[in-house]
Amino acid sequence: MWKPNQPASTPSTPNEPLRPAAPATPAFEPAARPATGGAQNAAGEQATIGKSLVIKGEVSGSESLYIDGKIEGTINLAGNRVTVGRNGQVSANITAREIVVLGKVRGNMIASDRVDIRSEGSLTGDVAAQRISIEDGAFFKGGIDIRKPDAAAKPAEPAKVTV
Repeated sequence: MWKPNQPASTPSTPNEPLRPAAPATPAFEPAARPATGGAQNAAGEQATIGKSLVIKGEVSGSESLYIDGKIEGTINLAGNRVTVGRNGQVSANITAREIVVLGKVRGNMIASDRVDIRSEGSLTGDVAAQRISIEDGAFFKGGIDIRKPDAAAKPAEPAKVTV
């Protein structure tokens, strides 16, 4: 990477402007993505809905989502993470791998892994997940359905216990 205290590369011809030498392919891209061992999607991308944005309708895709604005409708990001930021206001049913609530949510949640309601978060609606965490100070009004990992694949079979 070029730094201001390093001299710029010299041009090959006198008419060519001075510019720093750059690699043919960006070497910084792989290092910018965190290696989480499959905890995030393969691309490691996250979309953000800013404070001033309002969305009415269906949100779906194949990357994680951070919501700091307002959403009304449905959010379907199976296999990814949905985070409702402190300024986020969501009136929607959410389906995702992992859901973190820091703001205000009205709607039902289905998470294939876990749901976290942080101390400043508020959730009014039912939760279906393998794991749930509700911090002290959080608001929650609704029902909880703890699902076993095989429950989604085989809902009719009883759980087997091996001693």
